[in-house]
Amino acid sequence: MKAVPAISRELALRIGLAARVLPGVDLRSFVQALGDKLGTPLTEEGLSRVTVADLKAILQGDEVVEPDVPAAALKEAVRLLWGEGVDDEDLPRPEGPALNPGEALMVGIASNSEENLDGHFGSCLRFLVYEVTRDSVRLIAVRPTLAADGEEDRNAARAALIADCHVLYVQSIGGPAAAKVVRTGAHPVKAPEGGPARAAIARLQESMQAPPPWLARVMGVEAKSLARFAAVEEAE
Repeated sequence: MKAVPAISRELALRIGLAARVLPGVDLRSFVQALGDKLGTPLTEEGLSRVTVADLKAILQGDEVVEPDVPAAALKEAVRLLWGEGVDDEDLPRPEGPALNPGEALMVGIASNSEENLDGHFGSCLRFLVYEVTRDSVRLIAVRPTLAADGEEDRNAARAALIADCHVLYVQSIGGPAAAKVVRTGAHPVKAPEGGPARAAIARLQESMQAPPPWLARVMGVEAKSLARFAAVEEAE
């Protein structure tokens, strides 16, 4: 399947939210079907013309979802495609580029809303990327995932979005997807309880003071828990 042309952050948000209210939808197929119907690249004007009948025909014609999609879900999806109820203002705004490249940790957060850790790796709407030191946190990027879902290997494409990160927090992630994240150099951390992104980062900062082995490897330092063994070896 061909890749999805780049679209604006707001359009990505509209389409991602619409797909989530449609039972059994495959996001990549949904985006492709919209593009086939409306033309690419997708635009606000094109989405604003979609009707419930259009959407039902698009979905059934391309076998994206089952033909008995509830009418309420179709109406809600159309409303979201139009931009109604989609508030781009809840998206956090990056604070600027990294200030300590090569020194700070880059931390990715799987997110669906505001500045929250509330997303699964394979379905989150975006990744928030932070520059983190022991005493500072700086949001440097908000990366939508919609275009990645148009790629043949969507997990690899999603992993590529956080290839500059050392750590990735998600509510859940499957084994094959985790392997792809690890190949980029990032360490995936499951946090099923979710919560504010900065709360998870604050806990990470506490761990940075005396890092466990996995974090010490990420930071490129020796874990204090292993230091005593090194001291014994030197003594011998």
